Order: sequence, then structure tokens, then C-alpha cells
Amino acid sequence: MAYAFWCAAREIGAVLTGKSFAEGFVDGLPAIARAAVTDLVYGALRRYGQGDALLAPFLRNPPYPDIHALLLAALYRLETREDAHTVVNQAVTAAEHLCSGRYKSLVNGVLRAFLRQRRSWEEWKDTLSEAARLWYPDWWIRRVRVAYPEQWARILAAGNRLPPMCLRVNSRKIARREYQEHLARQGIEAGARGENALLLARACPVDSLPGFAEGWVYVQDLGAQRAAELLDPEPEARVLDACAAPGGKTTHLLERGKNLCLTAWDIDAARCEKIRDNLARLGLSAKVRVVDATAAGEGGARFDAILADVPCSASGVVSRAPDVKWLRQEADLPRFAKKQARILAALWEKLVPRGKLLYATCSVFPEENERQIRRFLRAAPLARLVHAEQWLPDTEHDGFYYALLQKTA
Repeated sequence: MAYAFWCAAREIGAVLTGKSFAEGFVDGLPAIARAAVTDLVYGALRRYGQGDALLAPFLRNPPYPDIHALLLAALYRLETREDAHTVVNQAVTAAEHLCSGRYKSLVNGVLRAFLRQRRSWEEWKDTLSEAARLWYPDWWIRRVRVAYPEQWARILAAGNRLPPMCLRVNSRKIARREYQEHLARQGIEAGARGENALLLARACPVDSLPGFAEGWVYVQDLGAQRAAELLDPEPEARVLDACAAPGGKTTHLLERGKNLCLTAWDIDAARCEKIRDNLARLGLSAKVRVVDATAAGEGGARFDAILADVPCSASGVVSRAPDVKWLRQEADLPRFAKKQARILAALWEKLVPRGKLLYATCSVFPEENERQIRRFLRAAPLARLVHAEQWLPDTEHDGFYYALLQKTA
């Protein structure tokens, strides 16, 4: 456990200094440590607001980020596990290998002082601020409450839960019912959802999924699978996935479509390699290009259908990315909105007359969703809104927004 604490402290400490999760941050760890480190990192960051408030009375000054992170991880374990003695000892051992061991006594003292007040935890929590009790920044709570006065508490609670694990069965390789039977033989319980999805009763490592390496399935949230269903390109259509990495929606479009000529863009070359990897595993093909979607891109190419899965606040997927809650600032929302507007305007010029464009975010904030589309419709007289839907996060899926637009001429 000390090794897991040490690894988690480094990752949480990076977030506390303003850095996002490194993609695949546990990939280089020994397999035996990955689950424990993931649990510590995600658990501590989900409840960071509460953890920080509970630690405050025991700390005269904010400690070094890695030590602060270690205390948050240890507090999370103390709140969710019974063996307090082991947790404290292992956290202290981890502290010996952080900051040259200078804060070993501090870690020991803070955790033991906290334990002495264990009986009053629940009463103590009731006195905390709303941000600490709900595990979100104040501005986030306020905006969600204003946007969804009847649903705000459920939305916030969904972001604090363990995320659901959903599979998209590759219908080109295996039928959903047949794959469900394969899962059952492995003792993996799953229920059918949507067109071709299976929602697992419990998350599991992808390498335990039958046929994963052979491309039988792709791990994709149920809400994310809605994109390909809504865009629904005609056979042999020229399709652009403009912000495509890591390729989940790209590959879904290809699985559902017939003889599509699909091009996938992403601004990041390394992430384009992720798209290529997923295409290869699933046995699909597309043109993958490193392109900034805010620019004109690829000369005069035009497309019959375009998916614009734009960069956003990621406020609908915080159960999977709890660092987002604490890294995002309220001032980020107008910056995202401006970039989204640039992408929409640039891609609209790439769409043929009568073509369809699906605007998509994984956000619950109206500034990035319906308000963005209303502004665009006022500025684009040839645009018609065909359909829009807001998926709010719940126990079965993340939060998404979709707006299907058509060019009238």
C-alpha cells in the first residue's frame, strides 16, 4: 500500500499544481498496483473539496503538493476502509520517499490527530461549506443549480459516483446477443442498451473482456454512442469526424455505415495514432489527418456529413475525470465557447448543401450547448436545427449534448 500511496501522491500532487491527468497515467505501473493507485487517485480527487476542508484544522500552512496529496489519499482510505492503523503506517512509509522524508512526522501527526476525532466525523461534515459537502467548487454548483433547478442535485451526485462501464459491440464481427453470452460464460453480467450497447453490472479490466484484442468490442459510454445514431450518414457518404481522437465515434460511424468515405481529424499527432490503433484493432479504415478544426483544412474538400465533437469543459464526464472539477475555472467557459464557435463556423463551410452536421459536447453547461447553437443559428441563415437533446449524467451514462444541423441550400 505504501507504494500505491507514493504513486497516487505524485499524480494527485500534479493536479493540485494545475496539471491534468496524464493519459494512461497508470500504464507504466506494475499490474498489481494499478487498481490500488487508480482507486486512491480518483477517490481522493472526487472528494477533494471535502478532504481539503477536513484537513484544514490540522494544518497551519498548506503543505508541499505531494504531501498535501498524500494526506488527501490517506484521508480517503480512512473514510472508506476500517484498518486505520495500516493506512496511517503505510502513508507514513510513503512520506519517507517524498520530499526527502522531511514531512514524515507531519503526515503521522495529522492522520493520528484526525483519527482521534473519528467519532465526530459525521457531525463535523454537517458544518462544512456546501462546496465541501457536495465535492464541487462553488461556481460549478451555482451554475448547475441555475441551469437545472429541479435536477441539479442528481447531476452533481452522478458526477461523484463511480462511472458506469459500457461496451459497444462491433456488429461487423459479432452479434450483441452472442457477445453477451461470451460475457456470461466469463461471469460478467451485462444488460442490453441502445442499438448495440452492453452495460456492465460491474466495471472490469479490458483485458478480461472476451475478444477485446480481436476487435469484438469498444469501451464507449452509452451517451457517446448516440452520436453515430444521430448523424446516421447515407451509404457511400463523404464523412468528416473533425475532433476525432481517440476514435470511438469514428469507429462507430464506420461500423454502422455502408461504404463510408470517412476522414478523421485531430489537432494532436500523438492522439491521431490512438485513432489509427483503434481502427486497426476493430478492422476498420479511414483517412486520419493532423488538422486544426478551427482552420479551413484540406483545401476544397467538402463533406456530406460532419461530426463536430468539440473541445469543452468536460463537465458531463467528471465521474471519469474528477480532476476536471478542480482544474476548470468559471472563466474557462467563455473561452471554450469562443473556440467552439470558431470550429462550427469553419466546419460549416466544409458541408455540402443539404448536408448534416452534428454538434456534440460532453458538457452540461448551457453556454457550450443550446446557447451556442442559438448563436450559430442567428449567424447562419442556411442552417436549420433538425434535432437537439441533452443527456444529463446518471447511473448508466455520462452527460452529453447533441444538436443536428442541416444546410438548407
